[in-house]
Amino acid sequence: MSLITTHILDNASGTPAAGVVVILTDQQGAERGSGTTDADGRIGDLGPEALDPGTYRLQFHTGPYFAAQGVETFFPEVHIAFTVGQEPHYHVPLLLSPYAYSTYRGS
Repeated sequence: MSLITTHILDNASGTPAAGVVVILTDQQGAERGSGTTDADGRIGDLGPEALDPGTYRLQFHTGPYFAAQGVETFFPEVHIAFTVGQEPHYHVPLLLSPYAYSTYRGS
């Protein structure tokens, strides 16, 4: 299993957000992993099994997801920075709508 996983729920439609490209980068901006959400809005293999402690960022490319649905959005991308320490797994969910988003430390 990847150290980092994510999933996206579209709060406006009440469904998982499938087909969203997500890129994991390190503090210097180097890509460390990437994936596309599946039909359940999840990416279970987003990067390596281990990362050095530090700050990382998930870049969610939400504009194409909303465009494919014919929905305008204020947030064409969502960037979430988070800290990796010694935990065995980090799950970073995204709750999304065209004009708002939120996140939390998942399990």
